[in-house]
Formats: sequence, structure tokens, C-alpha cells
Amino acid sequence: MHYSQDPTRQYHIQVAKGEVGRYVLLPGDPKRCEKIAQYFDAPRLVADNREFTTYTGTLGGVPVSVTSTGIGGPSAAIAVQELVNCGADTFLRVGTCGGMQTDILSGDIVIASSSVRMEGTSREYAPIEYPAVADLDVVNAMVSASAKLGTRYHVGVSQSKDSFYGQHDPESMPVGYELQNKWQAWLRMGCLASEMESAAIFIVSQYLRVRAGALFLVMANQERERQGLENPVVHDMELPIRTAVEAVRILISKDNSGI
Repeated sequence: MHYSQDPTRQYHIQVAKGEVGRYVLLPGDPKRCEKIAQYFDAPRLVADNREFTTYTGTLGGVPVSVTSTGIGGPSAAIAVQELVNCGADTFLRVGTCGGMQTDILSGDIVIASSSVRMEGTSREYAPIEYPAVADLDVVNAMVSASAKLGTRYHVGVSQSKDSFYGQHDPESMPVGYELQNKWQAWLRMGCLASEMESAAIFIVSQYLRVRAGALFLVMANQERERQGLENPVVHDMELPIRTAVEAVRILISKDNSGI
């Protein structure tokens, strides 16, 4: 069944085949799309529907796109699945997170090698025992881009959740006992950061046999705050955006060389 009034367009993102490149950057905030598209050559607005805004341009003559996903796993999964229907096969999430280990500072970048599936969307794709893992080529491209730009970065496991306030005010929740116990488990396991989309993006991409990775700006770190350590709040997305765009360039070069 096709729900769109225009059967050539995907129902939610309102994009048609041929309108996006195989490489797509995935911010959450629709307002970030235009800023990211400014790094492309000849960017054009393709679609703007609900939380999904899409621009397409080129990098080195190769078509690339940016599509916003909104907040959380359900809309991120929709975006990935519909973009795959339009021909995309490589996804780079560029967003924000909260640091969890005390050596992760505001303004750092976290590159997710995998994600804790403490959210609901991915459970409707795969059993909970199946891990949400990023594509190695995409992770390596993000690491290379970070090193090239001189970014302070960390690679490891992120935690994906569905409730922002469940993380930041767990005591107020009826299931606060469970949230707090699991948070301590993630900390003890060395989890680097908390965010809301990567587990769903990774699982959907694994199911569809496409590539996905994620990098995040560390806005702040509540564990540093708890210990009385310096913890400014950082909002500037320029560095993570530049890093993600450079990672796309690296992937294009690698894919074109056939290495």
C-alpha cells in the first residue's frame, strides 16, 4: 500500500527516486540541513515535510544529500527506510550527545562504534539480543576525518534512549529505580555518550544491508557535573558538521578507488 498522494514520492520524506545521492548526512534538527548543505556544491532543496527536510548537492561531482530525522528512533528509522527506497545506501548521523565518562569533555566528538538498544524502535526490527553496530568503513572514515581536522574525538559505545527527561531527571519517573540502575551499568561498562537515534539507525541499516555510522558533538557531561568538574554547555555544530562532510569525501574516494 502506498500512502502518499504522489505515488512517486515516499510518504513521510516526500522524496522520489533520483533526488538523493547514495551518501546522506542525517542531522536531527531540520534547521541544520541548510547549514550542512552549504558545504555541498550546487545544493538545492528537494523536500520539506514534517520533521524531514532534504537538500541534495554534490561533493567532488558525486551526488550527496542531507535529510533531517527529527528527535528519536521512530522518525530516524522512517527516514532511513524511505531514503533507501530512493537509492541511498550510506548514512552518517551528525548530532549531539551528552558525555558519560569523565574524560569526555564538552566540545569533543564521539564516534559511535555501536549503541546500547535502550529504545523501542529497533525492537520492532530485530530481537534485543542482536547488536546495533556501525559500519566499519563509515567509522574509519569518521576517525580519519577527525584526525585530519585535528578534532579531539573518542570511539566507542553510545547509549540510545527514548526519554530525554528519563535520563536527566530519572528520580521523577515511576521507573526511576530501573533507569538509575541501568545508567550505572552503562557507566561501568565504559559507555561514552547518551543520545537518541543511533541504535535505530544502525539496526535498520543492518537489516536493509546498507552502511551507517554516527558522530556526535558532546554538548555537556552530567557525570562531570555530578563530580564538580568543569562542564560548560557547547552548542556550536560547525566542527561535527565539517567532520561528517570530510568523512563523506573520504568514503567517496575509497568507494571510487575500489579499495
